[in-house]
This record gives sequence, C-alpha cells and structure tokens, in this order.
Amino acid sequence: MKTYIALLRGINVGGHKKLKMADLKLLFEDLGFQDVVTYIQSGNVVFSAKETDGLAERISREIEKRFGWQVPVLVKTADAVAKILAECPFEETKKAEAYFMLLATPPKVELMESVAEISYPNEEFVLISECVYIYFGNGYGNAKLNNNFFEKKLKVAATTRNYRTLAKLVGLAG
Repeated sequence: MKTYIALLRGINVGGHKKLKMADLKLLFEDLGFQDVVTYIQSGNVVFSAKETDGLAERISREIEKRFGWQVPVLVKTADAVAKILAECPFEETKKAEAYFMLLATPPKVELMESVAEISYPNEEFVLISECVYIYFGNGYGNAKLNNNFFEKKLKVAATTRNYRTLAKLVGLAG
C-alpha cells in the first residue's frame, strides 16, 4: 500500500464549490482508501491505497457524482511531493515563502523551453517536469505568473500550494 497526496483545485475559493473536509474525507473512505487525513479547507488529502492507476480520475468522478461539479484533482505519491520539496532551488528564506505549482503531467519540452524565456519583475520561477517553483517578491495576489498563466502556456492541469502546506502534508504522510 502506498501513501498519496491528493490536491483538489479550486474548491472553497470565493464561495464557489464549497466542500466540507469531513465530506471529502468520507468520500475518500467510501472509495476504499485508508488512513485518510484532510488538511485545511483548500482540498488537501493524505491517504493510502493499494491501486496506483487512475486515482485522480476516480476521485474527480466521485466528486462530480456526489456534488454536481467538476474538480481537477492531482494525485502524487507522498515520496514524490517530499522530493519536490527537498529539491526546491530557492535559498532557505525564499523557500519558506515559495509556492509550488504541481503539474498533473509533464509538459512538452518545447512548451517548457518557451515558458523558461518569460520573466516578470519581482517574480522568479524554476520549471521542472513535475513542478513550477515560484517566488513572488510582491506576493501571490498581484502575480502575473499564476496558476492560470502556467496552465495555459504549458497546456497541463496544475494546482498551487505554498511551502508550509506541502511540508505539512508530507509530515502527515509520515
């Protein structure tokens, strides 16, 4: 049995797609997953499962069935998320304030190369096939290099979490 981290995109934001974490936990348990733990209201779930394929699609389908709306779901092994955290290229002070945009699938190399040429003042990013590491000098709220920007440019689904959230999820995964 492997331990996974599921990251739901766009729930409980601005009053849209409201989903209580207790209901989300129950959904995961009803799907047969074990050791289910949710963390904060933005749709973060640590769980264990025997199967390895199709987890994100299965979770997403069940959310749509129960609640009536589609939610992109990214599922990574806890080890993969721990590796992404450990390999953060930013110095420690920036790392603590960094954001990690996890990518559902590796983007095409030519798209990655094209995006690597883009720059905005006070915004730094490092792109790898699994993640975009981002540091915003002026905060996330005014950023040009946001989740929607990278999804459009890289043509992959993504969801963003800050360092503290990912570190906590890795800790919960034990």
